[in-house]
Amino acid sequence: MILAGRRRRTPLLLVEAATLLSATGNGVAIVALPWLVLERTGSATAAGVVAAASGLPLLLSSLVSGTVVDLLGRRRTALVSDALSAVSVAAIPLVDALLGLNLGWIVALAVLGAVFDPAGLTARETLLPAAAQAAGWRIERANAVHEAVFGLAFLVGPGLGGLLIATVGPGATFWVTAAGFALSVLLIAAVRLPGAGRPERPPSGVWRGTAEGLRFVWRDRLLRTIALITMVLVALYLPVEGVLLPAWFVAQGEPARLGSVLMAMSAGSVVGALGSGAAGRLVRRRTLMAVALVVTGVALLGLAFLPAYPVLLAVAVVIGLAYGPINPLANYAMQTRTPEHLRGRVVGVMTSFAYAAGPAGYLLAGPLVEWLGLRTAFVVLAGALLVAALVAAPLPVLRALDEPPRYPPAPPGGTTGRTEGPLPLGEQWTPSAHRDPPGQG
Repeated sequence: MILAGRRRRTPLLLVEAATLLSATGNGVAIVALPWLVLERTGSATAAGVVAAASGLPLLLSSLVSGTVVDLLGRRRTALVSDALSAVSVAAIPLVDALLGLNLGWIVALAVLGAVFDPAGLTARETLLPAAAQAAGWRIERANAVHEAVFGLAFLVGPGLGGLLIATVGPGATFWVTAAGFALSVLLIAAVRLPGAGRPERPPSGVWRGTAEGLRFVWRDRLLRTIALITMVLVALYLPVEGVLLPAWFVAQGEPARLGSVLMAMSAGSVVGALGSGAAGRLVRRRTLMAVALVVTGVALLGLAFLPAYPVLLAVAVVIGLAYGPINPLANYAMQTRTPEHLRGRVVGVMTSFAYAAGPAGYLLAGPLVEWLGLRTAFVVLAGALLVAALVAAPLPVLRALDEPPRYPPAPPGGTTGRTEGPLPLGEQWTPSAHRDPPGQG
């Protein structure tokens, strides 16, 4: 019995290990690519060109990523995504040795590595419900661990990138990163789960499938509301990490303190995400979402007044702790309100809302700082986020987070005969109700 339980947990462990390696590789690249560009060109503008070139394709690719997942299959998409990342990263030192690396090559390889990232992220997330079932885990617990793994990866990745550059140099750093992506490919290749391939009713084309996902999200009041809340949060929060805090610490001549504050936020978000799994048993999901939104807004407003450094660190931890449960709750809503055959498309569309909001926030923050000054612009953005949180928290539609799942994840192997369709009112899904057939998983 114990051995069988361990076997059932294997797919979840493989998916999360692959997620950790892939996300850590992306975290290393966040540091290594700008470093390489600045080392070769000495131009901050060139570093910005590379960042923009790798970021802009994400807007389109994230929108169609879920349809790609449903066309190719979940496991296959994750394999292709990490394989392309490995190839693009390994090609940087290889092209440098054979042809000589210039800005055009760096941009092209950065785009190759980034353009399929949203599809890989979506594929691993759509594998999560079946993996959680196979392990006998509540879906809330699996979501909490999944988001914590992401937070841990982006907490460790940039620091690891800096350490590798300092110890083995930029070229070898890319080889190590490529090896991590290759190992992620091997881990995903070992995943054996029902539903890891294409859904029973795959889309008839990329654009038609994407339109189906958009229509489904927009017609579901809860998913539509969460998508809009996420857009506002991302648009108002990302400039804090990417523009406002860097500008403040650069002016203070304290770049190391910037890293510490961002790490404090990331560490807090890891703990907050993990804690959300346990909190979901003690309080209603709607209550947890409301508290997370309001506390995030209040704490960010406190950060906007730029208090003394020790206070900044403490407030940064609070922001991370408060924000940590939001993504697991959003994942839960997507997983339990979306039919199996549409899940990839819906996850992709919801992810694209966040990708679209980021550039919009950056475009807003820059002129705002120039017009109002750093402190005032920071207070305005944080105040706007708090107002948005106060408006969103009491919305009646969030009560749907506590409704019985409309579309529980399909039982492994389809043994119950029910893979789609709403549950009768009052019927709750639990992992123990749908186990793997003996020997499966």
